Amino acid sequence: MFGTQFGGLPSRPFDALAVGAVALQSLSLAGCRRWPVAVLALVAAGFAIDQLCGYHSFAGSALPVAVLNAGWRADRGRRAAAIGSTVAYLLFVAAFPLRGGGEPAAGVVAFYLSLVVVWGIGAWLRSTRATEAERRRRVAEETRAAERTRIARELHDVVTHHVTAMVVQTESARYLAGEQLDQTLATVSGTGRQAIAELRNLLDVLNPGGQPVLGLDTLVEQTRRAGQPVEFTEVGTPGAAGVAPVAYRVVQEALTNALKHAHGSPTSVQVRHGEGDITVEVRTDSEADLAVGGSGRGLAGLRDRVGDVGGDFAAGRGESGGFCVRARIPA
Repeated sequence: MFGTQFGGLPSRPFDALAVGAVALQSLSLAGCRRWPVAVLALVAAGFAIDQLCGYHSFAGSALPVAVLNAGWRADRGRRAAAIGSTVAYLLFVAAFPLRGGGEPAAGVVAFYLSLVVVWGIGAWLRSTRATEAERRRRVAEETRAAERTRIARELHDVVTHHVTAMVVQTESARYLAGEQLDQTLATVSGTGRQAIAELRNLLDVLNPGGQPVLGLDTLVEQTRRAGQPVEFTEVGTPGAAGVAPVAYRVVQEALTNALKHAHGSPTSVQVRHGEGDITVEVRTDSEADLAVGGSGRGLAGLRDRVGDVGGDFAAGRGESGGFCVRARIPA
C-alpha cells in the first residue's frame, strides 16, 4: 500500500528499513503531547527515509500531523523549530538529485507551502488556547475579588452594627447604677450573643442556597435597647425566608449610622413588600449628616448591593430635614 510520493523516485518493495521508517513515523506520535518538537524531528527523519528510499508508505501522512501538533503545542523553541525544519526541508529536496530523482519546482514549493499552512493552523490553535486561558484567569481573579468584596461587606454589616450598639450601651452604662446598670449590661451581653449568632450565620448568608431567616423585628428592637427611638412600619407580607437579605442590610446599615452619628434622634423605618419589589425607607430626624464621619464603606456597600440585584438606592438629606435612606429592591 503506497501513500505520499515525493521526489520522483521509483517505488520499491518494503524491507526491514521500510518497517523501521514506518515505525519511526507512526510510533513517535505517541509522545506528541509531551515532546512536540522532538516528535516532529523523528517523524521528519522517518519521512525522509521513506521518500529517499522510494518506499512511499502510508505512514507519510504522519508528517502534517506532527507539524500541526508542533505548531499547536510547542511552548518553547517554536522559532528555532520552524527555521530548523525549513533548512532540513531544503537539504531533503537537495538530496533527491543525488539519488537519481528530483521533484519539479512547483511541487517543491507547493509541498512546502502546505506544511506552512498546517503549521499556521497549529499556531492559530495555540493562540486561541492561550487567549482562552488568559480569559479564564481574568475571570477567576475578578470572581475572587468580587467574593472578597462580598465577604468584607457582610462582615462590615454584621460587625459594625452590633459593635456600635455595644459601644453606645457601654458608654451609657458609666452613668447608671443599680438595676438600670444591670439591665444595660444584660443588653450589652445580649447584643454580643446576637453578634456571635449572626457571624455563625454569615456562611449561610454568603451561600445563595442557604439563606437564614432574617426578621426586622429583632433588629429594630435591638436598636431601641441601645437607646435609639425607632418607629417601625412593615406593609405587606415577607417571603418564607423573612425579609430579603439586601433589604435587611439596608435597614441594618441605616440604623447603625443613626445610632452612631445621631444617637437619640427619632428614627422611622418603613418597609413595603410589593408584588415585584421591596421598598425600604429609613429616616432620621437629625441635623447631622449621616453620610460623613465614617469610613464610607457602609453606604457605598449598600449602593453596590442594591445595584447588583437591579435595584435603586439613594441616601441624603430629606426634603423636610433629617437624613433619609431609600432603596427599591426587586423581590
